[in-house]
Amino acid sequence: MSADLQAIDAQAIASLIPHAGSMSLWDRVLEWDDASIRLSAGRHRDPAHPLRSGDRLRAVHLCEYGAQAMAVHGGLRASRAGGVARPGLLVALRGVALHVARIDDLPGALEGEARLLIDGDNGWQYEFRLLHAGALLAEGRAAVMPAPATQAD
Repeated sequence: MSADLQAIDAQAIASLIPHAGSMSLWDRVLEWDDASIRLSAGRHRDPAHPLRSGDRLRAVHLCEYGAQAMAVHGGLRASRAGGVARPGLLVALRGVALHVARIDDLPGALEGEARLLIDGDNGWQYEFRLLHAGALLAEGRAAVMPAPATQAD
């Protein structure tokens, strides 16, 4: 796995992805390499979490955690190559299984894992898993396509 993980905290993560402020969900990269990433987050307990509905943060939002894990991984890979990640659009979720109903009541940190399955000019596919204290909370696959290029006027 990659070195210099101490520098990959919430602030560094936010600089790698398009999500701003409280919508940048991950707190720390635990380890990563060219094929995968593992991260942790504790803000799922925050009453001001941006994805909360009423007093709950539902497990379906773990898909957003998975998608952001993919974005962080893409950002780290691009940064290591001396560039920035191409913007992408989440276009599909497949095989998603949620093993809990909510996550705001979990006392410890969430951990996320994402593994790159396909890396091509037309997009990327990953599988992701979200865990708490070693218990599987959610899993699935996601596909991202490059965002259309902005046309100059």
